[in-house]
Amino acid sequence: MSMESVPNKLIVLWVTQDKQAAMNMAFMYARNSKVRGWWDQVELVIWGPSATLVLEDGDIQQELKLLQSVGVTVKACKACTNRYGITEELMAFGIEVVSMGLPLTEDLKNGVRVLTV
Repeated sequence: MSMESVPNKLIVLWVTQDKQAAMNMAFMYARNSKVRGWWDQVELVIWGPSATLVLEDGDIQQELKLLQSVGVTVKACKACTNRYGITEELMAFGIEVVSMGLPLTEDLKNGVRVLTV
């Protein structure tokens, strides 16, 4: 696959409950990537244990709203949120909760860059 055919898209796959890693790496890089035009599309995917941190921490909630306001797409893995029993709560924050296995697999097969934190 040539570089011209690879989508100019970044997925930040946020899986850790480590607040410092979220705030000072995942969120900061996602925000700067979008604001500075490093990537045309930037998507933050909340996956696994990171989902519970969204509900527990006001700073995290505020940062997610900021990411959305600058054009970062914020999604959460539906299977994960269902396991934690928090699907409705995350949707109330304006987070798109969807089944992520197939879309992530397709993005990976299409050469989309994924950064995991």
